[in-house]
Amino acid sequence: MGPRQCTSMIISSLLAGALFAADALKLEDLEALALKNHPALTQAQDEVRAADGKRLQSGLWPNPVIGADGDHNRPGVLSRGGLFGAYVEQRIVTAGKLRSSRKAADQEREQAAIRAQAERQRVLNQLRMAFYEALGAERMVEVRGELAQVAARAVDFSKQLANVGQADRPDLLATEIESQRADLALRTAKTGREQAWRRLAAAVGQPDLPASSLAGDFEALPNLEAGAELARILRESPELRITGVELRREEALLERARKEKVPDLLLRGGFRYNRELDRPRGIPAGHEGFFSAGVEIPIFNRNQGGVAASQAMVDRARREAGRVELSVRARLAAAYQEYQDAVDTSATYRTQMIPRAQQAYEMYTKNFRAMATPYSQVLMAQRNWFQLRDEYVAALIRGWRGAVEIQGLLLTR
Repeated sequence: MGPRQCTSMIISSLLAGALFAADALKLEDLEALALKNHPALTQAQDEVRAADGKRLQSGLWPNPVIGADGDHNRPGVLSRGGLFGAYVEQRIVTAGKLRSSRKAADQEREQAAIRAQAERQRVLNQLRMAFYEALGAERMVEVRGELAQVAARAVDFSKQLANVGQADRPDLLATEIESQRADLALRTAKTGREQAWRRLAAAVGQPDLPASSLAGDFEALPNLEAGAELARILRESPELRITGVELRREEALLERARKEKVPDLLLRGGFRYNRELDRPRGIPAGHEGFFSAGVEIPIFNRNQGGVAASQAMVDRARREAGRVELSVRARLAAAYQEYQDAVDTSATYRTQMIPRAQQAYEMYTKNFRAMATPYSQVLMAQRNWFQLRDEYVAALIRGWRGAVEIQGLLLTR
């Protein structure tokens, strides 16, 4: 192959790589799709709308009642058909009960809004975990594809040595078995990549999303510090914010329960026509107005049980913040341990173990070609080298999972 052909192939390869990178999906692209298409986000907004409706309903006055009124309707000498008219009845809600109900509904609406924010973060967290798992699956295919190529070249080399009588039959069989093992591992990795893409598409909210390559720096794990992350989570966590809103809601319901013993006022008034004869004059009494007013006397039922139950719920809500904070601290400790272990493991693999394993493999391969080392040593070194690379990819996936969980305020399914 001449210099011009080599240059042409290099340029073509670079152009193909540029096109491939241009078509690769970035995390930001997938996040935009998820925020637009994921049904969980629409459901969360539906819950906010429902809370808006409940808040509106909680502040409405009772409807008035319009009815007919009559008495002594059977014709008689004096009654002449009696009384007939219409009335309007209205319940007057007292003691600011509606205002207390609106306060509780306001807090319920605030809870729904915070839950919607939390659901948005959960969707993004699931997407980011799936994204980095898919990136890891792509890297695993690359590693095992390289292993399959190395194993195939080893088979060719062993056959050449066998043809000239410099390799034994067992060595050739061992290289063929190792090549078959590498091919099987590659097929498994490709299956894993397909499943990882399906999980990623589901996390986006588009299960039929066409498979594509991904663009991202898989090895650049973020640098997280436990104390700073704990302070941020305690400050921003929707779980903790909801406990504060829940306490205010229960306090509003307690206020409403205490006002329940104050009776509402029931007013009724209207007009009617009285056909009864006025004896002195001998003519019908004619048009009359009437009204009535009443209240329920709170002698037996002063909502004692409702107040006691509401007070217990207020006490529970006060303690809920402490319980949730303990849960957040425990989950952060577990997530940070997984993250830190993965960071330390991947750094050690990348800087120390993998380079040394590669060096050992290359040295054993060189010695084998010089007939100074049995091929079993080459196989062991090769297997160790690629196994470490597999474990390195797995450690990076664990690191990203922990980092996403921590940066995403521990909001996972």
